[in-house]
Amino acid sequence: MLSRVFSSSLIGIDPYLVEVEVNVEGHAFRYSTVGLPELAVRESKERVIAAIKNSGYRFPPKAYTINLAPADIKKEGSAFDLPIAIGILAALGIVIHEDLEDYVLLGELSLDGTLRPVKGALPSAVGVHASKMKGLILPASNAREAAVTGNIDVIPVNTLLEAILFLNGEKFIEPMKVNAQRLFAKAQTYPVDLADVRGQAHVKRALEVAAAGGHNVLMIGPPGSGKTMLAKRFPTILPQMTLDEALETTKIHSIAGMVKTEGLVATRPFRSPHHTISDAALVGGGRIPRPGEVSLAHHGVLFLDELPEFQKNVLEVLRQPLENTEVTISRASMSLTYPANFILLSAMNPCPCGYSSDPRHECSCSNIGIQKYMAKISGPLLDRIDLHIEVPAIPFEELASKQDGESSQEVRQRVQTARDMQIERFSEEVSIHSNADMPPKMIRSLCRIDDESTVLLKSAISSLGLSARAYDRILKVSRTIADLSESQNIRAEHLSEAIQYRTLDRQLWMV
Repeated sequence: MLSRVFSSSLIGIDPYLVEVEVNVEGHAFRYSTVGLPELAVRESKERVIAAIKNSGYRFPPKAYTINLAPADIKKEGSAFDLPIAIGILAALGIVIHEDLEDYVLLGELSLDGTLRPVKGALPSAVGVHASKMKGLILPASNAREAAVTGNIDVIPVNTLLEAILFLNGEKFIEPMKVNAQRLFAKAQTYPVDLADVRGQAHVKRALEVAAAGGHNVLMIGPPGSGKTMLAKRFPTILPQMTLDEALETTKIHSIAGMVKTEGLVATRPFRSPHHTISDAALVGGGRIPRPGEVSLAHHGVLFLDELPEFQKNVLEVLRQPLENTEVTISRASMSLTYPANFILLSAMNPCPCGYSSDPRHECSCSNIGIQKYMAKISGPLLDRIDLHIEVPAIPFEELASKQDGESSQEVRQRVQTARDMQIERFSEEVSIHSNADMPPKMIRSLCRIDDESTVLLKSAISSLGLSARAYDRILKVSRTIADLSESQNIRAEHLSEAIQYRTLDRQLWMV
């Protein structure tokens, strides 16, 4: 007999339906899976057979042929276990045929028939809705994540037997319902606050500018000056995520199998990979490319601590995602594009020993040693970082101060006001959402400066030897500082502050 059930797979973050056809005939045992199955799919044979038997059903010795269509796209992952098992049972007459084409099935089977969670539940649910099918049957641990879409029946099942009983109409299972708006509002909380950081008022100001305009940041300071502490609190001053942003970010995390029990990523992601990370892990890769850290940080922050300690080839692959807000991964079999619209936040010591800028410690590094250390970061990468900020050691008086600084909420309100100005400014642009995204042509029209500012900028460009890209970065940051002042025009004080955020151009490269 022949049966047909539906499952789902992904190309990048885009879902597509997979038709699982099962043909059962003859009396001699044979089991074959076709349709470009990867290793995990081919190994499903042992799991499926054991799960069917341990669920109380016979597995007669017949010729089983499983076809995964479309046959010209590689299928990977263990999520095909459940649809294959249901397809076999339908071909054997155990599961009713008529109900199968209403649902998409996903799930990894244990040998005893219980279902394990799978990756990609949310994008698969989006694909089910687009295909106008009734619902999705999947492991109960993935149900909340898939139900965030709110457009389909999400049926949570714990075992293969439970799925069979539901499809045969012998057991009613209440579809999982999630109020996405309520869940989203409830989950928008951070465990840290900018008020936790003592002192460093000028660094907080620079981070506020970066948050307001979506600018990339490099913090330079001795060990213990608070760089990492400030970085972890940076997402708390960014504008609150919208529901659309949360859903898009959750889709990427779902593909990586990193969605938590809440089922929705409602706060800005903060990714902080170790400096031993490979280039493939950073931007994504694999035989069938998976999202890397730059995509997991989409709509959030990618923090690279101890920036010069990263391998140079790893840092250089950041150029494309920083410029294009997406990353394209090409392999012989396919080419996939993942979104990567993030703010790069990085930190480093001013020298190998870390104390060249600390008046309380003597630096043991030579000028040549400092130059070699700084040369680990290429000029083109530095040009893509808008703000270079010095983070000095904190004096005891500031550490011991009992006066609380501004909270993240207070800073975020000013940031949101500046972002609202930018949203209105770029309302007719599809791909531009903040000042940092402006292309050169738009910079010329939206970042015009008066004669006094022109003289100031010309002097800075000449004395610091800035590149054309650095020139554009200064104008973008000036525009953001003007937005924070709720000024329509860029004034000399705005431009002067933006120039001050080019620390490496002003000082460290002159060592």
